Amino acid sequence: MASLILVNGAQLAKQQTGALGIICLKANYSSDAPRKLRTTNPAEMKRGTGGRSSFNGVVATVFGATGFLGRYVCNKLGKTGSQLIIPYRADHYEALRLKLVGDLGQVLFTPYHLCDEESIYKAVKHSNVVINLVGRDWETKNFTFDDVHVQGARRLARISKQAGVEKFIHLSSLNCTPNPTPILTKEGSKFLKSKYYGELAVREEFPEAVIFRPADVYGQEDRFLRYYAHLWRRQFRGMPLWYKGERTVKQPVHCSDVAQGIVNAIKDSDSQGQVYQAVGPRRYKLSELVDWFHREMRKDADWWGYWRYDLRFDPTFMIKVKLTEFVSPSFPVGDLHTERVEREYVTDDVKKGVPTLEDLGVNLTLMEDQVPWELRPFRAALYYDAELGEFEKPTPPQFIQ
Repeated sequence: MASLILVNGAQLAKQQTGALGIICLKANYSSDAPRKLRTTNPAEMKRGTGGRSSFNGVVATVFGATGFLGRYVCNKLGKTGSQLIIPYRADHYEALRLKLVGDLGQVLFTPYHLCDEESIYKAVKHSNVVINLVGRDWETKNFTFDDVHVQGARRLARISKQAGVEKFIHLSSLNCTPNPTPILTKEGSKFLKSKYYGELAVREEFPEAVIFRPADVYGQEDRFLRYYAHLWRRQFRGMPLWYKGERTVKQPVHCSDVAQGIVNAIKDSDSQGQVYQAVGPRRYKLSELVDWFHREMRKDADWWGYWRYDLRFDPTFMIKVKLTEFVSPSFPVGDLHTERVEREYVTDDVKKGVPTLEDLGVNLTLMEDQVPWELRPFRAALYYDAELGEFEKPTPPQFIQ
């Protein structure tokens, strides 16, 4: 509790100068105790009143900052006065736009390669927080799932530990398992399997690391909403889904909520060594979600002629997937590839007793409040200037209680 002490020298000053003296205010906080300084370097001490022009004491290296989720994490870190070190590879123009997330001198860039330990050490040696958001949705000739999710994560965790980093945050995946259930492929999802072993590798090198397991993440330029909105995902006007999507349950989470959870975990001293499930507030059947997406895009059965059917009885769709991978192996058209289709029908398994984003104080965003705005650019006849009330508001999906 703070006690406000008013030192009033008004009467004394009036007697001496004939004018009203200065009133001094001094705030004493009984809760403030002497704290041991981690460093005597003034450049590393907190300063400012908060905001992008301040420094809150966090120097964070964000690997994978140029990806979908990384931009949101960097923005939230910069907003609270964190200094950011952003490693990048290839063209620096992809990372250059992130310079705006912080004030002048708060955001620094350095080139790196996931296999170059010297460049990684250079990126983390001045940081007290390291965030690993590096990941792949499909394999390429240069990087396999094991290279990125297991060996790359192990390398980042090991070098961060050697550099004296205080907190290492690793992004894994919900449903990660050593033995994924096969659906369309013989071995099951290689992505989920590599994410599981990636967690083990990080724990071996950095035992107190904080691990996040996000479900399907949606937002600007995502690979969830836009995956189903893309023309290439459909078969003419039909949408093929495994068992029509009736046997798959999803719990998508908004990208801003995941980013806020990561920022809150940095501030929370109790988060060390914890695993957090980053899931949304509601669970839905995949069939309900896909139908709702098409209603929002005005491509439902009544307006556009859309229908949903069982993928098991359409072998031409998987031929189309294989053809897409052959024609564009480095970046499949519409994100349509075998691994994505396989992982699409894995039901989200939210384990009881494992903390979620709500345990980090995050107010979760409802899909019903965000998705209509996200899908508006994909709406059919978008150029048409509709009258107020001409189209009925799409019915939201039914969620599972």
